This record gives sequence, structure tokens and C-alpha cells, in this order.
Amino acid sequence: MSVAYVDTSVLTAIAFGEPDAAEHARRLDEFARLISSNLLEAELRAAFARENLLFQEAATTGIEWILPDRALAPEFAAVLETGYLRGADLWHVATALYVSPEAGGLSFATLDTRQSAVAEKLGFSIPWEADLP
Repeated sequence: MSVAYVDTSVLTAIAFGEPDAAEHARRLDEFARLISSNLLEAELRAAFARENLLFQEAATTGIEWILPDRALAPEFAAVLETGYLRGADLWHVATALYVSPEAGGLSFATLDTRQSAVAEKLGFSIPWEADLP
């Protein structure tokens, strides 16, 4: 079964109809399961508010929420040893590592170049090229 951890950058691009939005949506549809930290919902709602748009509940349909039952200190350390990420990006990659400590069985879907590079170095499969700085 193919599973992808989805970063907010991908869903934001789809929700706002950015270039390649249809292609991003198609690629997500190829996965049997989509998972993410519930931080994604907060970030997505903030993006809608920033654009003065009403949040569309459908934007997170099909996402299974990962709610860690412990501190992510070991995952944070592993990610930061691999490369620097800002707080929210760090949280997303650490949460993916929490779900899949060996990383190899999980794809990490992001449009953020730095986040993509760190996730790939950790062993996550990257389903498409990132294009955000």
C-alpha cells in the first residue's frame, strides 16, 4: 500500500489553483493513503485567512491525522542532524519520521525545496520535484 505524508505546501497549491495544481492533485490520488500532522490544518486555515477566503473543508478531505503520543525530540534531533528546517517544516518531517522511522516505506509530498532535500536525505521517497525556496 502506498502512503504519502503531505506537507501544507502541496494542499495550498491545489486549493489556490496554483500552476500545476491539477498535476499535484493527480499525483496525490495515486496514493492509497494520505497522512499528515494536524498542523497542516492550522497552516492551511491560516493561508485561507491570509487570502481573505473562506476555508474549504474539502481541502483536507481524505487526510488521516497523525497525533504523536510522545515528544518528538528524537525525530527533531535526527532531522536537524540531517539539515536545518524552520519550525513547521521541522515538525512535518519529524512527524513523518515518527510514523516511519526507517523512512523508506513512506513518500513525503512537499513543494518546499529545503524540506524536500532533508526528507530525501532521511530516506523518504519524494514523489515530485519541489519548487518553493
